[in-house]
Amino acid sequence: MCSCLEKVPELCRYELIPMSEKHPSKLNETSEQETLQAQLESLTKELEAILLKTGNFENILRTHLENALIEEQELTVLYKQQKAAKKEKRLLQKKRGKNYREIDGLQTITIKKTPITNPEEQQEKKRLYREAMLHVHPDKFSMQADKLDLATTITTKLIAIYSNGDLETLRAFHAHIFQGTDLLTDHIVPQKEIILPKNNYLLLEIQKMAMRLEEAKNKHTYKVLMDYEDPMIFLEELKAYYEDRLLKLRKRTRKG
Repeated sequence: MCSCLEKVPELCRYELIPMSEKHPSKLNETSEQETLQAQLESLTKELEAILLKTGNFENILRTHLENALIEEQELTVLYKQQKAAKKEKRLLQKKRGKNYREIDGLQTITIKKTPITNPEEQQEKKRLYREAMLHVHPDKFSMQADKLDLATTITTKLIAIYSNGDLETLRAFHAHIFQGTDLLTDHIVPQKEIILPKNNYLLLEIQKMAMRLEEAKNKHTYKVLMDYEDPMIFLEELKAYYEDRLLKLRKRTRKG
């Protein structure tokens, strides 16, 4: 009895060819892609670990310094307002001539907090303000110039709302800060994988991730964690820094 294979015409027979021999270029491309993908994932995990470690340390520092951080930002905003008022006064004097004299002296700008008769509302307003202020304090973004300006703008508006707005307005702005501003988070947003010719996309992502990793490693608080035998010694250095800075800001804002 003959086999079925013997009944197949000669031209229809074929020999199974290993995949590597059929499409070597495609396999090489796949292998390169897998290598790049693994490299990207490795960099991403390393960055996430550093951000988590640094973030936890910074949160501990802020817990000990929250009063100083909030007062420093309030006085910084006040000082900028006073400087703007002085500049405006000088411009008016130039427009009106050398003999112009201001009848009333330059008024010192103070932060007036709207009194709330309900103690519970006052406590809630204070909680929302402090929580939001610490979340967007410009010191968190000292190494990121683009985010630093945005953080300063947000905290300036936050101070104004806390000083003159009602509880509902503050509550709404608090929600906006935590839900609607992408600068408030350091976590890595997953990227959709888009494969372009010659793995350009993966190469570009690896380059971006390597730059972010270098930036994270160069952050001062991370260096403290790596270099200090006891990183909490840095807290005493920060306390001394803010004590000196607050003293100077209080003097600068005491008079207009």
